[in-house]
Amino acid sequence: MPQSEKKAKTSRILGVIAAALVLFVLVPGVIALGIAVWDNRRYLIVSLIIILLSMLPFIISFERRKPKVRELVTLAAMIAIGVAGRAAFYMIPQFKPSVAIVIITGAAFGSGSGFVAGAMIAFVSNFIFGQGPWTPWQMEAMGVIGFLAGLLFCRRDGRLPKLAALVAFGTVAAFAVYGLIADTSTIFTANSEVSWKMLLAAYSSGVIFNLIHAAATAIFLLILAKPLLKKLNRIRIKYGMLEQ
Repeated sequence: MPQSEKKAKTSRILGVIAAALVLFVLVPGVIALGIAVWDNRRYLIVSLIIILLSMLPFIISFERRKPKVRELVTLAAMIAIGVAGRAAFYMIPQFKPSVAIVIITGAAFGSGSGFVAGAMIAFVSNFIFGQGPWTPWQMEAMGVIGFLAGLLFCRRDGRLPKLAALVAFGTVAAFAVYGLIADTSTIFTANSEVSWKMLLAAYSSGVIFNLIHAAATAIFLLILAKPLLKKLNRIRIKYGMLEQ
């Protein structure tokens, strides 16, 4: 294997490890700190810390190669589409394309990009829907989904993932991953004491909303995944994005 390919592979592996560390250790730690120390009153500070942490995978993966402006511009465009999509469907609770866009971003550009897209879409769109102590939890939920999508579906050879598998993942992720984290945030942000009755009430009341969210994610993936992934893969292959 040529030295350049070894460096690229090492950078990708380090980026995945860094993203996993941030998502599953550092971000939950920051959220727990916000609850324990600031009593959910410094949620904007917590959100900004999460954004800074989400940059770590990029710093590590880009450290051994020259980052291209077009990579960041394309990622920013996907984040803008996710924010605009969530705003466009504001009148229909939970029926949003945001998770689908995050999954497509992760599948096209990898786990680090999926993580950043998820966290940023949740944060920026909440300037429309309202910032609050729930924002860091939503950033974590969307980031986890984007990270997993990149880990499972991103192909360096340019081949598209199977649509059925992508839709199945999106449906489960929207219901189980986003739904579980969002419902858990309700428990810790709306109440001072946690009990089994409270847990049962929070999770059971969220089932209908999570089902709607899962259905919306599946529908938007069926509509958007194939055409968007074709275009994004073409851009990635043409310019050698995320492959050096």
